[in-house]
Amino acid sequence: MKIEIDSHSGFCHGVTTAIKKAESELSEGHRLYCLGDIVHNGSEVERLRKLGLETIDHATFSRLRDARVLLRAHGEPPATYEAARRGGITLVDATCPVVLQLQRRVKSVCDSMPQAQVVIYGKPGHAEVVGLVGQTGGRAIVLQSEEEASALDFNRDIYLFSQTTMSLVGFHALISYISQRIKSPAEFQYFDTICRQVANRLPAIRSFAARHDVVVFVSGLKSSNGRMLFDACRQENPRSYLVDTPEALRSEWFEGAESVGICGATSTPLWLMERCREVIQSDC
Repeated sequence: MKIEIDSHSGFCHGVTTAIKKAESELSEGHRLYCLGDIVHNGSEVERLRKLGLETIDHATFSRLRDARVLLRAHGEPPATYEAARRGGITLVDATCPVVLQLQRRVKSVCDSMPQAQVVIYGKPGHAEVVGLVGQTGGRAIVLQSEEEASALDFNRDIYLFSQTTMSLVGFHALISYISQRIKSPAEFQYFDTICRQVANRLPAIRSFAARHDVVVFVSGLKSSNGRMLFDACRQENPRSYLVDTPEALRSEWFEGAESVGICGATSTPLWLMERCREVIQSDC
């Protein structure tokens, strides 16, 4: 049985940078906290925990004093930086440059257009979205669908941004929906802020899934990027299976298969996909 690991799968640049920063800090003997899971993959979080990385929530962060805290690639709102200043906390800022640029653009529009509706196409409560909303002092409107967009005031200016990991198809559908309903003299402007390193994986992973008998998609169960890519795999190949660890693999999935493709999310480490390959080769 031929087993192929998708060369396009695995960590995006932002996640790679965050993990390298964590490993560098830990190798120098620093006690290091991470504000939230460094990546939406439990196996990678556990690997780094064994190296000494301590994951904390915002409540714990607010009580820290004179500590070193890593900010993950998703980014943080201004309130986090202010809390760090008050607590004498040294920040190891691993915010993805793409997210940082988006934060600045959102803040700039919000500050210069106080009467406009600043809209973010994204998942409410997602770490990146929380950071973006923070740039607007809580003013931004977060929505995920055309149905939710129906509540917008089309008599007022609308400025639309997107969480960097959202679907391009969904974003363009939202653009079309708002464009058809905006009422002059109100203006509608949109900013395509979707990360192409992430977005371009969608067509690539569809092609990958189509050329294998069975697809194993390796991803943390909390990863929204992972869910989107897995759904694309399953649309192309009904014999696609989602696992978060090698222990979740089932031998019956591979009956009669001549080729198996292993792929993953932008938060999936290569070593975990390689471990799944080893288990399939030995046990399945």
